[in-house]
Amino acid sequence: MVLPGRAMATFRLALIQLQVSSIKSDNVIRACSLVREAAKQGAKIVSLPECFNSPYGTKYFPEYAEKIPGESTQKLSEVAKECSIYLIGGSIPEEDSGKLYNTCAVFGPDGTLLVKHRKIHLFDIDVPGKITFQESKTLSPGDNFSTFDTPYCRVGLGICYDIRFAELAQVYAQRGCQLLVYPGAFNLTTGPAHWELLQRGRAVDNQIYVATASPARDDNASYVAWGHSTVVNPWGEVVAKAGTEEMILYSDIDLKKLAEIRQQIPIFKQKRSDLYAVEMKKP
Repeated sequence: MVLPGRAMATFRLALIQLQVSSIKSDNVIRACSLVREAAKQGAKIVSLPECFNSPYGTKYFPEYAEKIPGESTQKLSEVAKECSIYLIGGSIPEEDSGKLYNTCAVFGPDGTLLVKHRKIHLFDIDVPGKITFQESKTLSPGDNFSTFDTPYCRVGLGICYDIRFAELAQVYAQRGCQLLVYPGAFNLTTGPAHWELLQRGRAVDNQIYVATASPARDDNASYVAWGHSTVVNPWGEVVAKAGTEEMILYSDIDLKKLAEIRQQIPIFKQKRSDLYAVEMKKP
């Protein structure tokens, strides 16, 4: 298991809980403005929320979809370079070869596209009397693990529903990630029930930092996001949590604390690989 070095053991993470409108250009301009503000406050890694440039919904995905690189991601590349930060671009509806994906593009401090994560697990649920949603009506699933390296730590990516699948987080931990970031838009049914619980579970199971970036809540939207962007430490403690309004949530990530927790409770050395394992089917 890779433990972080002590040279750059602490850094500031910012989660942008953006109020998303139906006007794509306004969303992108507002997002970039908040990224600049986060960088001014010392953030080294900044994340936007899921579907930051588009309303969330199967009827919107085809209308708002773009290529990557494209209009929205070009702006993200430019602002990442301008601010010299790592920018996790939430997600946007992506069009590629006639298929649509829910995709997160990550840009480095020089504006380079580092990785592109297409949501692996599509949000197809039916809770009678509360919510029915089927992303697979318009979206296709991704099929790749997505990590990127920074001077601070390795970061693993998921999008929203991906957080429900513990195996993905375990694979990322095995690959040396110390921070997992999930741009996500839970709703008023699953949000109060599972949003914080899942983050704390992924964090404590893998002794890792977990962060989620949600859109701000809009009670007039066709899909109402839960909000409450959150950061959980490797002990399973909520160390930062937003309300429902538009805001920037900051958290100082302490990798020394992560190393101490793994030393105190050395589960990675104690796993019974003779009895069980999480198997990766793809590199």
